[in-house]
Amino acid sequence: MSKIGQRQINIPDSVKLVKEDRILKVTGPKGELSLELPSRISFKQEEGLLQVSRSGNDRHAKAFHGLFRKLIANMVEGVSVGFTKKLDFKGVGFRAEVQGDKLILNVGFSHQVEYPIREGIEVKVEKNVISVSGIDRQKVGQVAAEIRAIKPVEPYKGKGIKYVDEIPRRKPGKAAKAAIGGAK
Repeated sequence: MSKIGQRQINIPDSVKLVKEDRILKVTGPKGELSLELPSRISFKQEEGLLQVSRSGNDRHAKAFHGLFRKLIANMVEGVSVGFTKKLDFKGVGFRAEVQGDKLILNVGFSHQVEYPIREGIEVKVEKNVISVSGIDRQKVGQVAAEIRAIKPVEPYKGKGIKYVDEIPRRKPGKAAKAAIGGAK
């Protein structure tokens, strides 16, 4: 039995779940999300708790059990609290700003990079930290990964865009290698 699938989901009072055919709609103070459930997955809601169950014991049903329980839990958390990813950028002359529905990045290229902000995603820039937030966990993570991919951290000086809690791999330069290994 899936250990993740067995866990119950706590549903806050401000969140409402509505099932129409195979579509589950989750509504909360931050917005509304919907998800199409496969025929093998069902759920029971009682007294602020939600239990996800499966109809069969085959491999696909077991995999869907844990997956859809986590997707529903993410939807509940998203519409009640929301998700945020923070990116840090470092480098001489590196700047970022939000203009309308675009994120403008000056990150060492000969031109500015304009990243269009998707609908349902909010981007803020404070000093050298870019905050990406929204109610859909997958979209927030995807936007943060795409912004990071514009200028990943290089290993010698540490310049580039990284997640706040990320520790990039650093390499010694040529001078450090020559001092350690001696001249050849």
